[in-house]
Amino acid sequence: MTTPLISTTRTINATPAAVWAAVSDLSAIGDRSPQCKKMLVLGGPPGVGTTTLNLNRQGLLFWPTWSKITRWSPESILEWRVPINGTHWRFALTDNGDGTTTLTESRTVNGDTTVVSRAMVAVALGGTEDFEARLRAGMEQTVAAIAATAERTG
Repeated sequence: MTTPLISTTRTINATPAAVWAAVSDLSAIGDRSPQCKKMLVLGGPPGVGTTTLNLNRQGLLFWPTWSKITRWSPESILEWRVPINGTHWRFALTDNGDGTTTLTESRTVNGDTTVVSRAMVAVALGGTEDFEARLRAGMEQTVAAIAATAERTG
């Protein structure tokens, strides 16, 4: 069974505007995420309803997905849904009022992922437990990279 919520949180020494600038730069996700190596925004600037084409990687295995942005609230929330597996990915920003921002990255599943996703995880990605452990570690790496960018620029 897929874990309903996987998340990581970090306080960043930067304003919400600086953190949002890093989070909302979807073209940079491949430099920050160990799994999502490329996110291409289709059809203009990103916002609610925008579709992205994503290229994911684990070891020698590459696979494409697509997603639909479901929330785009500057300096607050960026969320997208991946239809092929039924997951929602979210970056939530909280202004701490002292020049710092708390950033939470989360992946949620309502119920379980799709049959296609479960089969791929079981057969090619090491099983649910190992795959989700790598997802959590990857989220921590992604949030750390966002923090480094935001702290350098803002």
